[in-house]
Amino acid sequence: MPKQREIIYGWLLAVLLGLSGLALLMGGIRLVGEGGSPYYLVAGAAFLATGILVWRRNALALWLYAATLLGTLLWALWEVGFDWWQLAPRGDLVVVLGVLLALPWAVHTLDRPATGARGGWVALGGVLAISLLVALVALILPWHELGGSLPANAAPSVMDTAGVPDNEWHAYGRTGYGERYSPLDQITPQNVGQLQVAWTYHTGDIRNPQRDPTETTYEVTPLLIADTLYLCTPHDLVIALDAETGQQKWRFDPKINEPPKIDTQHLTCRGLSYAPAPAAGAAPATPAAPDCSARLFLPTVDGRLIAISAATGKICPGFGGPSGTVNLWANMPNVTAGSYYSTSPPVVTSHLIIVGGAVNDNVSTKEPSGVIRAFDLNSGALVWNWDSRNPDATAPIAPNATYSENSPNSWSVSSYDPKLGLVYVPMGNQPPDQYGAGRDANVEKYSAAVVALNAETGKVAWVFQGTHHDLWDMDVPAQPSLLDLTIAGKTVPALVVPTKQAEIFVLNRQTGVPILPVTEETAPQGAAPGDKAAPTQPHSALSFQPANLTEASMWGISPFDQMLCRIDFRSLRYEGRNTPPSEQGSLIYPGNFGTFNWGGVAVDPQRQAVFAMPVYLAFTSQLVKRPDATSRVVTKPDEPPFNENFGAPYAVKMGAFLSALGIPCQAPPWGYVAGADLTTGKIAYQHVNGTVRDLSAVPLPLKLGVPGIGGPIVTKGGVAFLTSTLDYYARAYDLVSGKQLWESRLPAGGQATPVTYLSKSGRQFLVVVAGGHGSTGTKAGDTIIGYTLPKQG
Repeated sequence: MPKQREIIYGWLLAVLLGLSGLALLMGGIRLVGEGGSPYYLVAGAAFLATGILVWRRNALALWLYAATLLGTLLWALWEVGFDWWQLAPRGDLVVVLGVLLALPWAVHTLDRPATGARGGWVALGGVLAISLLVALVALILPWHELGGSLPANAAPSVMDTAGVPDNEWHAYGRTGYGERYSPLDQITPQNVGQLQVAWTYHTGDIRNPQRDPTETTYEVTPLLIADTLYLCTPHDLVIALDAETGQQKWRFDPKINEPPKIDTQHLTCRGLSYAPAPAAGAAPATPAAPDCSARLFLPTVDGRLIAISAATGKICPGFGGPSGTVNLWANMPNVTAGSYYSTSPPVVTSHLIIVGGAVNDNVSTKEPSGVIRAFDLNSGALVWNWDSRNPDATAPIAPNATYSENSPNSWSVSSYDPKLGLVYVPMGNQPPDQYGAGRDANVEKYSAAVVALNAETGKVAWVFQGTHHDLWDMDVPAQPSLLDLTIAGKTVPALVVPTKQAEIFVLNRQTGVPILPVTEETAPQGAAPGDKAAPTQPHSALSFQPANLTEASMWGISPFDQMLCRIDFRSLRYEGRNTPPSEQGSLIYPGNFGTFNWGGVAVDPQRQAVFAMPVYLAFTSQLVKRPDATSRVVTKPDEPPFNENFGAPYAVKMGAFLSALGIPCQAPPWGYVAGADLTTGKIAYQHVNGTVRDLSAVPLPLKLGVPGIGGPIVTKGGVAFLTSTLDYYARAYDLVSGKQLWESRLPAGGQATPVTYLSKSGRQFLVVVAGGHGSTGTKAGDTIIGYTLPKQG
């Protein structure tokens, strides 16, 4: 006879099985109604029946549950194979309940019939053993890894250094070429594991949730000129540090007129621009200010471009007048504080500074212009302007005229080829992003494209569009990278353009013609009433495009939230990449977070390869009809009006495709590191990257591959560095194999691109920024960290 405590245990187990079965049965009925898998309905009924049998102390419960577990195992293997992270939510609950049922406390209660439990217990134990064996095999197999290697030996570079000394970092991408490549080789795969913290600096500028917009972010890449490190903070403070010690040399506060939080989408400074001292015999930059021979340029959130001395941090008068400031609001339509600002460092040529700007996404159809302007580097006088809605009128605008409202803008970083005299501008879209009816021919041509402009005149040399009639916020988000490729024995000037859509276009930067083939693929149709969808979309031979999602791709930490994600998947419109937004709600994958975003990629001009951090995160996009041009329909009156699209027929609800528990509905991995050959388009390797330590309630360092935003750098020494994942680590990788070699814990989110240089003592440093990123939810901070190898001797 079972003991009383065993009977109570059996009752509790029966209740647990019954409640689990009811939940799965109810959800399963809904899922089948949406055209989904019948498994959850069948499993729910089996759980419920098993619970009833356990309550009645019937030994058939063991046989029924053994059959349920075996069926679950076969179904799971049929759906996802030996993918550990996909098998886990399908099997965790059913295995745990099976173990609880197989324990003596449960088996002893199942005495009806008196001799019927033993055979059932053996059957259940056998299926549990098989399940655990499958789990062990799945845990060992590298299911999501692509192994391979890039060339081990770097060939002599076929591209110059743009006048930047090997030991320095003069621009966002080290040079105006935007390669994010350093010719330093002191740190190697053999010694990178010895990196240690040399110094730490705190800027004192930390995100304030009460005052600052959600997307207040540290995205800065510092500059290194001579022995000084220069950086800016989200509130546009400029700080100069001793590159060897991290000690502050000076600090400049532009005293920004911070726009109201409700009107400001971003508070970000990705970096400064540097203009070196004029060559001997050239006219000085600012004759009245001898310390201004070498200058830094700071774009601010309140729409200014300020010239300051690289030596002292003081304003350089003469640029734009005595204040050393050019007003970027000049000639702008629809002037509203916070709706226009430049978050990225401008391009500097020998005598011009060329600047774009961001406008608020999806607020209204009457936003400022996305005009690109070139100013005289010394006087600040306007030299030319390129307005994408009025592209031929590049002569300086008349004093009382205004640029075209709501024209596509360039919020990211441009690159520059001084030999060809071309500036390569990555373009965004005309708001609203998700509804394109009424866009004029120029908007259609220049949106979501890279545009090559003549640096002297602003005239268009060529344009290449990455997404046609963009309805998904698929801006060209990153600085294009310049390098020369050797193809069939010939040197070809190349431009590498990463996109949110997972494509890496490799173009001839002189003509815009693809070097690696680009094909037009048929795209889903059926946009919102009054709108259209492009019939085709471009696809590069070098592509990190993921496989289409299916119901089997849905994930969770248990069968319950996985089932709910399956129901959500079935309720959304989804026909693969480029599914148009809809009132029903559409699944967008890759989502507008982007496979690649503003951090871009790093290219090695010697190995002729690219190192990248592809991210895979699905989003949803649901159009909401607007009753009029001014009412709020998706936000509250005290919230920023983002996604309201005032003046358009639709507002939009959008965001990451998450479960009820706040985790992605799609299965991991969500982030990788990857390397590819730029001459062939062949992907050499792709490795899961990052852990969920800082994303989960329990800080477990499970390597699921996490999203990231920011960028990598690579070195001649064969090491790649990255800090951008949503767990708080700086990491180093073997550039040839992609294998992780080193990591260091950061005090906050590291969503920025690192920098490397040689200090005056001859030691190679790695400097990273850990300040957090508001829209990704990473921890806010203000830390700059310098790493180097131990001193020898």
